[in-house]
Amino acid sequence: MRRVILAVTATVAGLVALLSFKSHSPQESLATPATPFAGAGGESAGGASTGGETGTGATALPAGERAVTGSVANTNYGPVQVQVIVKSGRIVKVNILEQPTSTEEDVQIGQYALPKLIAETLTSQSARIDTVSGASYTSHGYIQSLQSALDNGA
Repeated sequence: MRRVILAVTATVAGLVALLSFKSHSPQESLATPATPFAGAGGESAGGASTGGETGTGATALPAGERAVTGSVANTNYGPVQVQVIVKSGRIVKVNILEQPTSTEEDVQIGQYALPKLIAETLTSQSARIDTVSGASYTSHGYIQSLQSALDNGA
């Protein structure tokens, strides 16, 4: 009988601990308003074109650099679109033009995953990169738009 009581008590205690667990959320997102990810260089997202090289509204690039915009990849949580800055055949920068921002969770996922995806793109110099765990849809949308930009002449 004592074993049964001990087992039930331990089970209830474990269940209470499990149900009261709160996942970690970055404190900075609670203090600042939700805004789309600014991109690898801190520039604000915007001025998106629908494909090919950027046209009007684009910031002037240094000599020898050109910007190629990927197509919009529609994911279950919203659109993802990237712009690749290329110099001498190498990817030197990736800008996020569109990302899912419907909920605060979408913004948090973007703030976590997109810098990792950009860093991996700059390292691999291709769209053959790993997805970020916990951001599968955003990662697949990023990779699809990145591949589109590379196919468009990046």
